[in-house]
Amino acid sequence: MKTATHYLEEANAVVPKITAEDGIAKHAAGNTTFIDVRDGTEIAASGTIAGAVRIPRGMMEFRADVDHALHDAALRKDAEIVLICGAGGQAALAGKTLKDMGYSNVSNVGGFNAWKDAGGPVED
Repeated sequence: MKTATHYLEEANAVVPKITAEDGIAKHAAGNTTFIDVRDGTEIAASGTIAGAVRIPRGMMEFRADVDHALHDAALRKDAEIVLICGAGGQAALAGKTLKDMGYSNVSNVGGFNAWKDAGGPVED
């Protein structure tokens, strides 16, 4: 039987973790799609990365499937994608889902507070 720890270990094994500073540099370069996988109430309370696409983790499979009616055009399999959440766990799990669905250039920048503390650009 798998536990949450097993799922996180599997996700962290295939989704690279980058530092907030590396994420900020990617953001500044302007060639990366940032996705916040937290739910709307969490984002409303804290803000998010400036320009981030907001896709709750529970909707990721639908938004990432190019053949599904709920597909989000911001999700392109050839794009560099950086995920963020509250602490890094949800971003890792969502990243593994994207990898399983054929997205190859996916990384996890961890939690939003670390992003904000590092001086990353934010919006409400």
